Amino acid sequence: MHKGFILLNCDLGAEEYIVDELRQMDKVSNAYLTFGAYDVIAEIQTASPEEFAKAIATIRKLSRVVSTMTLNVIVPE
Repeated sequence: MHKGFILLNCDLGAEEYIVDELRQMDKVSNAYLTFGAYDVIAEIQTASPEEFAKAIATIRKLSRVVSTMTLNVIVPE
């Protein structure tokens, strides 16, 4: 399993729209509105690093997403 988080900045007023879109994606296990440097954080879980990269690419292409930061989680074996 590959797990990580993506932090998103969105257009002003688009935060709830982005969270709704993220929650409909099968690779996104959680999505939350946040206060601070980023507007939204989403937790992503996939079976492989390749699927993880595809999920991130899909999220980055969402309309009204301005910028992202991806954090890969290191899961001990």
